[in-house]
Amino acid sequence: MHGHHTDDTPHPGHHGHHAGPPWAARGDVTVGAVRGRGRRRGRGRPDGFGPGFGRGPKVRRGDVRAAILALLAEEPMHGYQIITELTERSGGVWQPSPGSVYPTLSALEDQGLVTADKAEGKRVFELTPEGRTEAAAAGDGPAPWEDAASSADRSLVDLKLLMVQVMKATKQVAEAGTERQVTAVADVLTDARRRIYLILADGSPTDDPADTEA
Repeated sequence: MHGHHTDDTPHPGHHGHHAGPPWAARGDVTVGAVRGRGRRRGRGRPDGFGPGFGRGPKVRRGDVRAAILALLAEEPMHGYQIITELTERSGGVWQPSPGSVYPTLSALEDQGLVTADKAEGKRVFELTPEGRTEAAAAGDGPAPWEDAASSADRSLVDLKLLMVQVMKATKQVAEAGTERQVTAVADVLTDARRRIYLILADGSPTDDPADTEA
């Protein structure tokens, strides 16, 4: 009995094994890609990177709770403001998700440590007297966002920042560059991608099959 064809059937020109992930062999970076057609960006992140990028800092659930209490001890804040503050104060290393911040706020509210009032259509959270007592009990040690920043892999943080800078520069070319400049940038990105995969494969970034041909 013959099996049915599925969307997993290889496209024409597929030859089975190749180095690197499948998308590594799908041609050069095109002018259209630089112009932005068909681009996909991470949702919910100002830098375009999803939560799975690299190895993040070691942050326990209790750290999120302690960080919220510490921030609200300074002033009332709404949920998005808390997320933004933690991201900025950790130097971009710790980017807590709404899925960790809002449930923690709800738990603190249930425990009588925070109250929430509507302001300009947003729920603004403020510590109760009991909440201020608990926040003060944390002492004068490093803030949770400082601990998160110190536990991060700085090399990955620097790589992420560099990627953001490259994205911004490419966007400027896409918006204001000439056709010749856009083509030149596409060539640069194509070569950079090739070199990155060579490094990932434990090769030299200068390795080029053409250089070894007789």
